[in-house]
Amino acid sequence: MAIPLTAPWPGAESLSSPRAVVDALAETGYLADENLAVTLFLGARLSMPVLLEGEAGVGKTEVARALAEVSGSRLVRLQCHEGIDADSALYDWDYRRQLLAARGEGRKTDELYSREFLLRRPLLEALESEQPVVLLIDEVDRSDEHFEALLLELLAEHQVTIPEAGTVHARWAPFSLLTSNRTRELHDALKRRCLYHWIEYPSRKRELEIVNSRCPGVAAEIAERVCAAVERLRAADLYKPPGVGETLAWARALDALSGPAELDSTLGVALKVREDVEQVRAADVLQGA
Repeated sequence: MAIPLTAPWPGAESLSSPRAVVDALAETGYLADENLAVTLFLGARLSMPVLLEGEAGVGKTEVARALAEVSGSRLVRLQCHEGIDADSALYDWDYRRQLLAARGEGRKTDELYSREFLLRRPLLEALESEQPVVLLIDEVDRSDEHFEALLLELLAEHQVTIPEAGTVHARWAPFSLLTSNRTRELHDALKRRCLYHWIEYPSRKRELEIVNSRCPGVAAEIAERVCAAVERLRAADLYKPPGVGETLAWARALDALSGPAELDSTLGVALKVREDVEQVRAADVLQGA
C-alpha cells in the first residue's frame, strides 16, 4: 500500500527504540510493557496505524494521551458510536451559511459546495492540522462496517476523498491509534492496515506500580490492599470487572476517608453493576482482604 509523501510523524524521533518508548511513556505515568512498546515503536517508525484491543478499563485510551504528551503532538479524538458516519466523523456542510449565500449573495449551487462552507470533523481536522497529530479513533467496535470502510483510505494512505472537493492529503502523517473493547469482530480489511496489540489487565505487581506512580500520595498499605482486592474481583467472573481507572479511584477514595474503612463500604467505587456488587457480597469475595 502506497503512503503519500507527507512529513513523517515527528514523535518518531523521540521514540527511537522500544526501550525509549517505555521510558518516555513512564514520564507521563503510563507504564507500558515490552510488547506494547515494540508495537508503538513500529507504528511510529513505519507510519502505520495501531489497533489496541482489550477489556474496558485496561488503559487503551491513555496510550494515545501519553503519546501526544511525550511527542508534543496534538491529540485529536474521535469517539465512535452506533450510527456514526462521515457527517460526524469526517466532514459536513454548513447548510445555514450555504442558504444565506444562496439567498443573499445569489451564489450558484456549485459554488456552495466548496471548502469555504466545509465543516471539519475530527478525521479531516487531523489531516489538515498545522501541527503533528496523534489521532485516537476510540471504541471503533461500536461503529458498523460502513464506517470501517470509510476509514480504509485514511489509514492506508493518510488521505480522504471528499466528492465535492477532491482528495485531501495529510500535512503530517498522523499517528493513528484505534481502540476496541471487542464487542464485535472488526473487518479483516481494517485489521490488515494496522499493527495489532492486545492489552491485558496488569498483574498485581504492575498495578501496584501504576497506583504508586499515578497516586503518589496514597499510603503504601492502602495501595497494596486495593490491588489485592482488585485481583480478587477480576477472578470472580463478574459482568464488568474493575479497570485500572477504578483501581486508581478506589485507592484515592480509601485515602480520602482518612481513617479505617472497609472495602465493602466503598465497593461502589470499583464496581458499577448492581448484580456484580450483590455477587461479591454474597460470596464474600473480599473477606479478609
